[in-house]
Amino acid sequence: MEYTPRYPQPFTVAQAAQLDVPVITEEISRIENSLDHLKRTQVDLEEALKEDPDDTDFRKAHEENEDVIGSQKERISMLQMALAEKGIPTSSHYDSPVVSSEPPVASRVTVPETRAADAELPPASEGIDL
Repeated sequence: MEYTPRYPQPFTVAQAAQLDVPVITEEISRIENSLDHLKRTQVDLEEALKEDPDDTDFRKAHEENEDVIGSQKERISMLQMALAEKGIPTSSHYDSPVVSSEPPVASRVTVPETRAADAELPPASEGIDL
């Protein structure tokens, strides 16, 4: 699928489609969380601008956040397109992927209980790094 983003993005739909489904869905969740925070910040900035409409710092922050919100919404759409290319449906109710919490049979691994506690977790990720 050929898609030309409006905003600069760190990946293409084709590159995103090469990622594993859990990676894509986790990235969508991470971006949605970020959007929630940005939207709350926008409300605060709008209230501050009502009190002081001439504050250039608040106005600039509000405008920059609008661009970031647009970019992140577009990124979610691109990731949803990647899921569609993989045959994963998205829920029309929440516009989020419908993915089973059970991994495919081939990827299930049984770890003995005594070893599971000793397993080292991977470092936290700040998003997709292609």
